[in-house]
Amino acid sequence: MSDKTLPTFEQFSAVRRYGGNSGFSMAWSPDSEWLAYVCNITGHWNVWKQPADGGYPVQLTFFTKNSARNVAWSRDGKTILFNADIDGNELHQLYTIPARGGTPTQITDAPNAQHSISPSAFAPNNRFIAYAANDLDPRNLNVLMRDLKTGAVTRLIADEGNFVPASWSPDGHSLLCAQIHLNTDIDLILVDVKTKKNLTQHEGEIIYAPGPWSREKGKRGFYFVSDEGHEHHALGYYDLKKNKRAWVEKPVWDVEQIAASRDGRYLATVVNADGFSQLNVRNLKTGKRVALPKMPRGVIAFLSFSPDSQRLALLMSGSTFCVQPFVLQLKPAKLIQLTESMLGGIDPQTMVEPKLIRYPTHDGRKIPAWLYKPKGLQGKAPVVLSVHGGPEAQERPLYAYSGLYQYWLSRGIGVLAPNIRGSTGYGKTYQGLIHRDWGGAELKDQEAAVKYLRALDWVDGSRIGFFGGSFGGFSCLSCVTRLPDLWAAAVGWFGPSNLITFVKSVPPFWRRFMKQWVGDPDEDRDLLIERSPITYVENVKTPLYIIQGAKDFRVVKAESDQFVEKLRARNVPVKYDVYEDEGHGFTKRENEVKALKDSAEFLEQRLMG
Repeated sequence: MSDKTLPTFEQFSAVRRYGGNSGFSMAWSPDSEWLAYVCNITGHWNVWKQPADGGYPVQLTFFTKNSARNVAWSRDGKTILFNADIDGNELHQLYTIPARGGTPTQITDAPNAQHSISPSAFAPNNRFIAYAANDLDPRNLNVLMRDLKTGAVTRLIADEGNFVPASWSPDGHSLLCAQIHLNTDIDLILVDVKTKKNLTQHEGEIIYAPGPWSREKGKRGFYFVSDEGHEHHALGYYDLKKNKRAWVEKPVWDVEQIAASRDGRYLATVVNADGFSQLNVRNLKTGKRVALPKMPRGVIAFLSFSPDSQRLALLMSGSTFCVQPFVLQLKPAKLIQLTESMLGGIDPQTMVEPKLIRYPTHDGRKIPAWLYKPKGLQGKAPVVLSVHGGPEAQERPLYAYSGLYQYWLSRGIGVLAPNIRGSTGYGKTYQGLIHRDWGGAELKDQEAAVKYLRALDWVDGSRIGFFGGSFGGFSCLSCVTRLPDLWAAAVGWFGPSNLITFVKSVPPFWRRFMKQWVGDPDEDRDLLIERSPITYVENVKTPLYIIQGAKDFRVVKAESDQFVEKLRARNVPVKYDVYEDEGHGFTKRENEVKALKDSAEFLEQRLMG
C-alpha cells in the first residue's frame, strides 16, 4: 500500500468522545426512556440526551468555553444537574438545565473552588442534591446538601480531609459517602442530617469504596468493594441492621463496577480481568447468572440500571473503537449500540488488536504490557514506548489517545504500552510500589522494556521512541535525562520535572497525600532532588517535544517552563507548545487533535526518517 492510500491522522482521530474528561457518567431519566451524557461532538464537552432505544440525540448545552463533566437526572424527570469548568481549569461549578431543553442556570458561585457530583446526586424526595466542594477551605473537600426549593445549603461534612458523596439511601434518610485518605486508603462514611459515622475505621492502607444500596425486600444496606485482607478489590455487602459486613464475591481480579436494580432482583458487576472487562448479572432471587448476549471485547467504563430495572446503560470501548454508549436489554437479551463514535471511515479490520505480554524487570517481577505489532510488517520496525499517567492508573486495550496508536501502526511503527509498577489492576502491593519511589524502580521497569523490545526479531532497537502524559510525562523526562542513550525521540505532555516544586504546587486538597505518595519537600529534599529529571537536564540529547496547558491545575506550567529554560540555556533544541486555554489534558477538540497530530508526526518523522 502506498502512502497515498494510507488513512490520514484526521481520519483516525475523527471520533466522538463520551463521558467527560474527569470521569465517566450517564444518567437515566426516571421513566427509563432517555439517557443523558456528556459528549464532545461539537468540539466541546456538552450535555446531550438520547432515547434509550437508540433514537436521535438532542443537544442540551451549547458551551464553547465551558466544559461539562458529569450529569445527574432529577427524580421528577424535569431537571438535569451537571458540573462544568472553564478551559480545563478543574474549578467546576454546578448547573441545572430543564430536561426538555433551555438555558443552564448556575447554582454555585465559588469560582476558585471545585464542585463534583455523582449520578445519584438527587435525593429520593427530589428536593435536595448532594455534592462535594472545597469552597470553605481549598485543602478540604466537604459534603454539602442543597435545598433546591429554598437554595439553602447544609454542610453535612465539614471536617479536614477529602470527602465525596456516593448515593442516597432508598428512604432518603442517609447519604453514603467516601473519605479518601490516599488512592489506596478509603473509608465509608454514612451521613444523615444530624450525624455522621465512619463505618470502616481502620489502620493501614485499605480501600472501602461505596457501591449501590440494596433494594431487596427487608434489607437495609449497601454493596461496596474492598481490598481488606485481599490483594484485589472484592465485593462486599454492609448490613446496617446488623452493623456487619460480609463478602459476596472474591474474584482473583478487581471488581470495578457495581449496579443494583431498583426492583431488588438484579446485581451487576464488572471485573477487570487482566485489563479486559467481564460483565456478570446475577438474579438475586434465584442466585443464577443471567444469560447475556455476545459483548464486545474491551473495557466497560460505566454501568447503571434503568429505573424500571429492565436495562443497563454502559460506556464501552476497545482497541479498535472509541468509547461509546450502549444499552443492554435483559429480557430478551439484546445489546443496543446507541451511537457510532468512529467517523473516519477506516475499516476496523485494518486495525491492530494488541497482545498481552509480560516482560522481566530488574527485581524478577513480570511487567504486564500491551504489544502492538504493525500488520504486514517487512523488515524491522521502530517502536514507541507509551507510559500511562496516574501513576495509579492502568493501560488497557482501548482506542488510545483518539487513535494515536493505530495511526502509528498504519505507518509501520509498533507500540509497547506497559503497566509499570504503581499501576492499578494488579493488586495493592504492586500499586503501592510507586509510593515515595517516583523515579526509582519504575524507571528500571522502563529500561527493562527497551531491553525486551531489542530482543524481538522484528524491532529495530536503534529506533525506539517515548510517549507519555502526566506521570507518563514525568517518565518521559526521567528517561531522556537518566537513560539518555535509549531513545531516538520523545514526547512528554505536562509532566513534573522538579519533584520539590511539584509537591508544593499541586491542588490544595492533594497536599496531605504528597508525603506518602511522592515525598516531603523538606524531610525528603535529597531524595526528591535525586529523583527529579531537572537534576540531570545536562544529559539530554534526545530530540524532545513538550506540551503543556497554561491552566493546568495538577502539574503547573512552571514544571515544563523550568525544564525547557534549562535546555535552551544550553542551546539544546526542544520543541515546546503551550496551550493557553487548556489545563491538565484537553477540553477542546481542535486543541486535542492538533496536539495528538503534532506528537504523532514528531515521532513518526524521527523514527521513520
